Amino acid sequence: MTTETSPKTELPTEVTPDWEPPMPPTDLIFDDGELLESKRHRIAMNSLINSLYQHWSHRNDFFAGGNMFIYYSSTQARNRDYKGPDFFVVLDVDGKTDRQGWVVWEEEGRYPDVIIELTSASTASVDIGKKKDIYEQIFRTPYYFIFHPFDPNSLQGWRLENSKYQELQRNDKGWLWCEELELWLGTWEGTILQESAVWLRFYDEQGNLVLLPGEVADQERQRAESLTAKLKELGVDPDSV
Repeated sequence: MTTETSPKTELPTEVTPDWEPPMPPTDLIFDDGELLESKRHRIAMNSLINSLYQHWSHRNDFFAGGNMFIYYSSTQARNRDYKGPDFFVVLDVDGKTDRQGWVVWEEEGRYPDVIIELTSASTASVDIGKKKDIYEQIFRTPYYFIFHPFDPNSLQGWRLENSKYQELQRNDKGWLWCEELELWLGTWEGTILQESAVWLRFYDEQGNLVLLPGEVADQERQRAESLTAKLKELGVDPDSV
């Protein structure tokens, strides 16, 4: 007796889409070997970074970098047609993460909240043209500043309002307020790393200079020396206190 069997049922095969979005590049370059315009530009950049980290030494919810590549699209990354700002800050991120550069698609789509370009004669047209357009239209960076380390009167800044940069007005000291950092940007004349110049520095809301780590150490040493001298005047051995 022959038993009738039911036809074999074939499981549907997985359908492969005709098009898939391009994967972000994995061979990113983070150093092109190009140096900053001058020693003064390098000191100016590092001073901004170091003073901000000193000021916010109790925080780890931000990242500040300088002269680092920012990768924001696959096309831009593949073409390698854009180099990062001289100084930038991203707020509300894990500051303990080790980063060679800022890769937007690895940072949950976060862009810089504040950017400063230390401009020069050779970069001024780009800083106020192409880069400013990128920061305004693609990054949507709330605050953008430019300063020429060899021109004390060159500080300019813009705040993003209704998707357009509006120029900031200086106060009576010539400073510009940055709401994102809750700090002023202004000039300070002095010597840093044996270079005497007018530097771009941060000031707190009360107008106090935001100090560099070395300046904080100098202040603490001077206070200790002053206390020691006062104790000696009173006939007290400082070592016994």
